[in-house]
Amino acid sequence: MAANKPAALVIGGTGQTGRSIVNGLLKSGNFRVLVLVRPSSATKPATQELVASGVEIRVGALTDNYEKLKQILQGVDILISAVDARAIDEQREIFRAAKEVGVQRVIPCDFATPGAKGGRLQADMKLDIREYLKELGVGHTIIDVGWWMQFFLPLPLRSTVPSHVKAMTWSIYGTGESRNLLTNLHHIGTYVARIITDPRTLNKWVIVWEDEVVQKDAHEIGERVSGDGDALREKRIYVSEQDIKRLIAEGQAAYDPTDHQATLKLLWDQYMNSMHFLEENTLGNAKRLGYLDARELYPDIPAQSLEEFAKEFYGLPEPGITFLGGR
Repeated sequence: MAANKPAALVIGGTGQTGRSIVNGLLKSGNFRVLVLVRPSSATKPATQELVASGVEIRVGALTDNYEKLKQILQGVDILISAVDARAIDEQREIFRAAKEVGVQRVIPCDFATPGAKGGRLQADMKLDIREYLKELGVGHTIIDVGWWMQFFLPLPLRSTVPSHVKAMTWSIYGTGESRNLLTNLHHIGTYVARIITDPRTLNKWVIVWEDEVVQKDAHEIGERVSGDGDALREKRIYVSEQDIKRLIAEGQAAYDPTDHQATLKLLWDQYMNSMHFLEENTLGNAKRLGYLDARELYPDIPAQSLEEFAKEFYGLPEPGITFLGGR
């Protein structure tokens, strides 16, 4: 009976990470799944698609007043946030409301790569939210997922995404020897559904990952599996540590939080520095930071290799669809 299942409310459930989480919760069959949508989105096709899949809709926004936020959270056992990057700082009030109404566990919007404070604007905001949850005293779990496989392979020559996006995927940082934790975006929800009711993960950090791959190896996989071979290899763009530091400095000097595209470019460059030069997105580093390893917690969940994923990826009509906001 649905009434006996824990109620999990997802914020940002129509986004890419959010929809993966919603799908994972539904597929598990272990939750009553709810999604918070803005009033302006209540009748949109994406919302209707959620309803058709068995999701309950609650209408509201992070910016609602405190009493309304408490109403939204009535009967909710688990609160999962997968908000847009611009809303990271707006999570605090709904988390405070969650503590007051008795939500058992909060999962803030992380779902990215591990790393120390000070190197990435967005990651620093997320780390501040973690500290806030700790001070608040609400039960919580931090979930990071490494880098999406969808973003780690070079796009094929036939891709119709903008040229600057293709160039981003054709870039190799330094010597290309950095190792990175990778997860298929569409598999995130499978892990989340297990993590959020596991007593071992309460008030802990968990790293989800399916493969750990050297960047140059990923490019070689892409060149081979895509069928583009040497023609794609010739598109490689080598980016030095000096180059990335210059790009970050330029982005920081011109930083304007109202310029979303420029902010995304800065965030991307900061992530590339973290992943490829600081080499923070590794299992060893995650464990040093205190993360639990999802592969050790749930050995029964099959992990997809990047090689296996590449066959799916290059078989898509448009492999760059994730860059365009699609699934």
